[in-house]
Amino acid sequence: MSTISLRLDDREDELIRRYAAIHNVSVSELIRKAVIDQIESEIDVEIFDKAVAESKATYSLDRVKEELGLK
Repeated sequence: MSTISLRLDDREDELIRRYAAIHNVSVSELIRKAVIDQIESEIDVEIFDKAVAESKATYSLDRVKEELGLK
């Protein structure tokens, strides 16, 4: 397992420590989860943007409902 150091001012440190304590997780777990969630969100957005760019047609929800006879 590796270690990453992070520089914070006193206010940021206190905020993170209190938030972790309130949610009953370690600071390491809180930061690890936040970073992983951010990376996954950015990957999801990139995949979505690529799919939209490659798509030849898009349909509104109303049109899809109409096509499926749900409207």
